[in-house]
Amino acid sequence: MSWKKLVLVIAIAALLMACAGEQPKPTPTPTATPEATPTPAETPAAPKEVKIPIGVLVDLSGPLTTYGEDIKATVEIAKDEINKYFESKGKPYRVEVYVEDTRVDPKVALDKVQSLHGKGVRLIVGPMGSGEVKNIAEYVTANKILIVSPSSTAIPSLLGVTKPEEKKFIFRFVATDDFQTKAIAREVADLGIKGVVITYVGNAWGKGLADAAKPLFEGYGIEVAASVEYPDPPPADMSPYLTSITEGVNSLADKYGEDKVAVVAFSYEEAYTMLSQAASDSVLLKVMWIGSDGAAKSRKITEICDRVNAVKMYSTLFDSKGDSYEQLNKTYYAKYGRTTYQYGLDAYDGAWVLALAFAEVYDKKGEFDPDAVAEAVPSVTEKYSKGEYGVTPVSGYIKLNEWNDRASGDYAIWGVENCEWVLKGIWKSEKDEIVWQ
Repeated sequence: MSWKKLVLVIAIAALLMACAGEQPKPTPTPTATPEATPTPAETPAAPKEVKIPIGVLVDLSGPLTTYGEDIKATVEIAKDEINKYFESKGKPYRVEVYVEDTRVDPKVALDKVQSLHGKGVRLIVGPMGSGEVKNIAEYVTANKILIVSPSSTAIPSLLGVTKPEEKKFIFRFVATDDFQTKAIAREVADLGIKGVVITYVGNAWGKGLADAAKPLFEGYGIEVAASVEYPDPPPADMSPYLTSITEGVNSLADKYGEDKVAVVAFSYEEAYTMLSQAASDSVLLKVMWIGSDGAAKSRKITEICDRVNAVKMYSTLFDSKGDSYEQLNKTYYAKYGRTTYQYGLDAYDGAWVLALAFAEVYDKKGEFDPDAVAEAVPSVTEKYSKGEYGVTPVSGYIKLNEWNDRASGDYAIWGVENCEWVLKGIWKSEKDEIVWQ
């Protein structure tokens, strides 16, 4: 076989082998596209918790411990109830409370404010005293820290402010001294007192009361024999001031008789220190003592029962209670075995308003804005007072004036009998009259 034929044979054989090895490809049959396995709808992530830090500046070791302990307790109760409220509304907010003891010392109050600020606290219930408020006013305003004092009552000018806008971040949920001195002057006149000696703690609160009261007393024909100021904080030994008070009382007693003379003490609980340090035969234990909201319902009376019983210690206390008072008082009594005071009620409401104002602004802006919160507080206070949040104030309707101070309410007059505080009357602000019990 020629080589040409050989090549041809090999080529044909190869072709046949290739054809024999090729398998027909099956026609693909269409298959249904598998449906995506349904997955449960994603559960929305729970909103991230937003903390609302609230500082509480109170006296826990100084001349206002009775009221400071009460404020601390009511704010703790408010914290729990506010957090339950936010939870029921599906809100992410949670109040945390930071308590600091100021001893009603203005310098300590400033230190505590600065300490709280360093921890990120920009909302504060307190401080209690007007001297404290005055001393921290510049710092809280410069750093946009909102405060709600439950018990500072000095008129605005004595806090060092001259325009309402200078108090933008300073709110007070208690009536100011121009209310209280009217009540005290009417009280003293109704009691038939002809002459008084005024003694007062030398801070904005004490001086404000003394300055406001003197012309009101004189307007009723009541002689003011002397005004005796003592330092703030009060000294341990009050004897030099007792000497001056005694001199004034003796001069009045010679004119009018001891039963027509009174000592008017614009004091904190150091009023009871003065009584304890008076000599047993002192004329100071034979005349009536008139106190104010700094001394009313103090538990210190149990330490000097006989002396306080003798001087009666008629004392005014801002008196305003709302529909929610009874429930709070029930909770408070169950925990502490006693009833709460007015300042505790004011503080409780202050905590609620700060938290609600914070939440309202945060809902809108997604962040804390101190200017916006300060601007919101008056309207939030009004809505809270009207029950628009589903909760109402324990201290009654809160009306704020242009100075962000409370401008509503009456004053109760409490006196001591058998070493117990007894309600003696209510001064009605609208009519400037006392309804005696």
